[in-house]
Amino acid sequence: MKACVLRGHGDLDQLAIVEAPVPVLKRDRDVLIRSHAAALNHLDLWTLRGLPGLSVKFPHIPGADGAGVVEAVGSSVASVTPGDRVMINPGVSCYRCEYCDAGEHSLCVQYRLLGEHLPGTLCEFIVVPEQNVAAIPTPPDPHPELTWAEAAAFSLVTLTAWRMLVTRAQVRPGEVVLIWGIGGGVSSTALRIAKLLGAYVIATSSSDDKLDVARSLGADVVLNHAQMDVPKEVRSLTGKRGADVVVENVGEATWEQSLRALGRHGRLVTCGATTGAKVVTDVRRVFWYHQTIMGSTMGNAAEYREIVRLLGQGRLRPLVDASFRFDDARRAFERLAEGKQMGKIVVEMS
Repeated sequence: MKACVLRGHGDLDQLAIVEAPVPVLKRDRDVLIRSHAAALNHLDLWTLRGLPGLSVKFPHIPGADGAGVVEAVGSSVASVTPGDRVMINPGVSCYRCEYCDAGEHSLCVQYRLLGEHLPGTLCEFIVVPEQNVAAIPTPPDPHPELTWAEAAAFSLVTLTAWRMLVTRAQVRPGEVVLIWGIGGGVSSTALRIAKLLGAYVIATSSSDDKLDVARSLGADVVLNHAQMDVPKEVRSLTGKRGADVVVENVGEATWEQSLRALGRHGRLVTCGATTGAKVVTDVRRVFWYHQTIMGSTMGNAAEYREIVRLLGQGRLRPLVDASFRFDDARRAFERLAEGKQMGKIVVEMS
């Protein structure tokens, strides 16, 4: 099969299209999928550049998200059959420890992500556990059928944003939610989930074009964070009260501003650190205003079923920025590295 691989850590010159063995079923609940599309995440750039503490065996196949057709199944697989159109939940756990039994798969000691710890989706065939496969739902009329690009773009960012806003921050109707960097997949999905929950959303970007798209997605207020003092604007918009929830995945560049924008009893929820992991926190503000800082990573099986159910209702349809042919995978990585995208970047195999 063809596979896009990393030959080592470094720049985009480490990317290559190679011939690789087709993976085989090894366990009775394994599913072999013929890939039709894979979606990129910033995780793929970090894996390429080398994450501290991450050990990768080269050549390594990147890509966490994917969608395709079931080619073969193990003897105990009951939920899908060959020929089914499916998408992949990229978080793989052991499915037998105390955390997995409690439904908290992302806390499993053996929790691994496709494309980071395990071979990923940028290839023609992939094997994943049955628990990581979901049938692509058919939205009701008048919604069109999901494209392969949309199916591939759905899982990681939607599951991540859902857990952040629904499970962790528990956003309630009427609350003010500040979302940084609206061009990224998690942030743009968080915007739509926040609106689904009835929140008042303030979205930021350094691009006016992206802010225009944020308005079309339902943002109540948009702020150009390259031209404005975001905490000052948030407090002005809320009668000095501040935001109830701040959605963070930027890290060093925005952390202090996020805390200054957060109101009393506010919740800051973070899932990433794209500009750096070493942040400064004035703990006096945290305890004086009874604020909560919470981390969030991916989600569990029940949360994944819920977002797939909503997708089947025509809600939470992923936003695709651009789609590239498999032979042009490097261009997809270049687009991601430029940071100009609005939504997800997809590589299509066919």
